[in-house]
Amino acid sequence: MAVRTERQGTTLIAKTDGRVDGTNAREFQADLEAAIDESERAVILDMEELSYISSAGLRVILLTAKNLRNQNAKFAVCSLSEPIQEVFEISGFDKIISIHASQAEALASFND
Repeated sequence: MAVRTERQGTTLIAKTDGRVDGTNAREFQADLEAAIDESERAVILDMEELSYISSAGLRVILLTAKNLRNQNAKFAVCSLSEPIQEVFEISGFDKIISIHASQAEALASFND
């Protein structure tokens, strides 16, 4: 698992790959926290290359969404594989976190 970041205008895009589970969820959280500063107004978590996420990983995403909401920043996830999309739906995360099919779609949603 690795977190890489880039910018598209004023939006921070964090990309993760591999697996996020109980063995590396703290590292995942630390990497996201290090990448996201208090001045961020929009963050997209691109999960295109993520192959697996456990409840520990979902917890990190929920905490990230909550922290960003507290700083009045927008947050979305995008490019979920079918199995990970299913995990988000079963857990109800699709009701509380903005999910988009692609990075471009997520970026466009921030401009609405």
